Amino acid sequence: MNKAMKIMIVTDAWEPQVNGVVRTLKNTRRELLALGHQVELLTPLEFRTVPCPTYPEIRLSLLPRRKLRERIGQFAPDALHIATEGPLGMAARAYALRHKLPFTTAYHTRFPEYVQARFRIPLAATYRFLHWFHKPSLAVMAPTPVVKQDLEKFGFTNVVLWTRGVDLEIFRPMDSKVLNTARPIFLYVGRVAVEKNVEAFLQLDLPGSKWVAGEGPALAELKSRYPQVNYLGVLSQAELAKVYAAADVFVFPSRTDTFGLVLLEALACGTPVAAYPVTGPIDVLGNGGAGAMHDDLREACLAALKIDRRDARAWAERFSWAAASAQFAAHLKPRRRETYREESAAA
Repeated sequence: MNKAMKIMIVTDAWEPQVNGVVRTLKNTRRELLALGHQVELLTPLEFRTVPCPTYPEIRLSLLPRRKLRERIGQFAPDALHIATEGPLGMAARAYALRHKLPFTTAYHTRFPEYVQARFRIPLAATYRFLHWFHKPSLAVMAPTPVVKQDLEKFGFTNVVLWTRGVDLEIFRPMDSKVLNTARPIFLYVGRVAVEKNVEAFLQLDLPGSKWVAGEGPALAELKSRYPQVNYLGVLSQAELAKVYAAADVFVFPSRTDTFGLVLLEALACGTPVAAYPVTGPIDVLGNGGAGAMHDDLREACLAALKIDRRDARAWAERFSWAAASAQFAAHLKPRRRETYREESAAA
């Protein structure tokens, strides 16, 4: 799609959150601007919010419909993309349906699996909600072929691929000694929460030492149960790159992530990956030899130690944000700008 567009992206996930959704949207906006598009982000920063129960760093927007309606009307986007299923996403969906505004959506995380892990709500119930939410979307963007197939198994008929990328200038091989503990050094980066399955990594009997970078609701408990592990908080991308580069193996214990941007970041720094053979690692690692996947995570960790760091970097170089963002733009459903004027006159 070559024509420059006015694109509005509505997201409940934004700063101060540090996660894959936020990083994806930031990088996508940057690349879309470089392609000549105008991009507006509608985030919780513009609204009164309350902390999400059990996830206080996630802010839920209160009564967003009036301001959201004004913002969309003022910007008059050619294309509307709803990134999340939270309060802002719900309000944007309602606005789009009421005003017959075509829109696209995205499936960033395995939300039903997360809800089941934290609240024991059956998968089928949450998938029914997601099916209802995304059904009017003209395209539901999924990060990998496996996730696309999974959604189609649950009755989604409008799923397309929107892959991910990595900043190869920030995340690169370097001589880093910021992790000065016994080798080999095994590293986890990400949210420290039950759905990330971090404890499966911490309880492994491995040589050397373990590091965890990130914060989350399970951090305090894991610190008390595994005091021998080294813990870092949330880091900037530049700091994080040094941490990746200093590790011998990046361990990804999650069984529920749809993609896992941290996988690409680690690989770009030349750090091989150890993971379970599940959605996310399978799609990112493939048969590229940049990581080791095994149902026994300890076996994967030990196998990853034998991988050449140059192979890890070479595999990461296959992924770019420019290509991913062009793919995103191609899925958008632009609307004629005259329709906004018609609706304004009728209001």
